[in-house]
Amino acid sequence: MYVIFSFLLLALTIGALVDIIRRDEGQIKHLPKVVWVLLVVFLPMIGTVLWFTIGREYDRRPTENVSFGDPRRWHREPPPSPAAGPARDTRSTEEQLAELEREIEYYDKLRRPDQTP
Repeated sequence: MYVIFSFLLLALTIGALVDIIRRDEGQIKHLPKVVWVLLVVFLPMIGTVLWFTIGREYDRRPTENVSFGDPRRWHREPPPSPAAGPARDTRSTEEQLAELEREIEYYDKLRRPDQTP
């Protein structure tokens, strides 16, 4: 039992230290970063509990919008709602086939420009 508690406390302490070190000064409340690190190192149980309860500023954004890696993915459009359903083609089958035939003829002309229709 004591071994499990010790490993759990060690894991939480390491997690708190990593979290403190990786945060900007603006995301840390009440004390400077160095003081939080010293508090967690010298008083692991109390320091870790205090860090996760009052020292850390939690993000107010929903977690589903968080993305990693390329910053261009951070500002992506929301996915279409499933209630709207897929987009439907309102053309008749004959109209779709006629458009497909025109497309085939167009690409045939591009491949063989020496022939006239």
